[in-house]
Amino acid sequence: MIRRAMVLAAGRGTRLAPATDRLPKPLMPVGGRPMLAHILDFLRAGGIDEVVINLHHLGHLIEEAIGDGGRFGLRVQYSWEAQIRDTGGGVKQAEPLLGGEPFVVANGDSLLELPLRTLIEFHRARGGIATLAVRPTPDASSWGLIELDADDRVRRVVGIPEGPDRGETLRGFMFPGLHVFEPGIFRWMDPGQTFGLIRETYPRLLRANQAVYGFVTEARWVTIDTPESLAAADRAVTRHPFSY
Repeated sequence: MIRRAMVLAAGRGTRLAPATDRLPKPLMPVGGRPMLAHILDFLRAGGIDEVVINLHHLGHLIEEAIGDGGRFGLRVQYSWEAQIRDTGGGVKQAEPLLGGEPFVVANGDSLLELPLRTLIEFHRARGGIATLAVRPTPDASSWGLIELDADDRVRRVVGIPEGPDRGETLRGFMFPGLHVFEPGIFRWMDPGQTFGLIRETYPRLLRANQAVYGFVTEARWVTIDTPESLAAADRAVTRHPFSY
């Protein structure tokens, strides 16, 4: 069973400004609680014991709110970034806290109503270096298109790698911000750099023919990346609290 996870929480949340000038995006209230509290509950319900949270913008407020994670039934550690390293660079910097065993990575501004254990079981059964949760949606390309073959193997991410198709019909999905990684993923990440998982790490893996899979789910999903989506998430979770 996977017991470690990382929550990406270092960003400035510029699309939520000016609210995020005072409060970091992961602490925005959703259904009467900080978004990050829902994410930690989700991870704990999925069997996670240890969580790393990366911090930069107003990170001290997150550290004060979450503390050592004990009240969530977790052991929480923090990875402070002197400059924001983006998603991939942030994960790479946290390698000393994550390395040596598989781990989950979750965005700090979105949440799937999904039993995490089912995603982890899928990942372990397929045996790839990485698995992404993906959702069908008519506007998938506007979220960064993830394309799978008939065996749920990821073949293209945001149009990369380019080149002729392999004669396969690929299915397009959006990515709602949840991954599972094997510890070998760190070999595909350069230290001390700023880079994204979706636009840099995954294309690098695909070009090298590394096995990456997509776990297809229609689970309810909320995000809080804009004022409109934050308001919608708050309404949705208030009316129907998430269950894992």
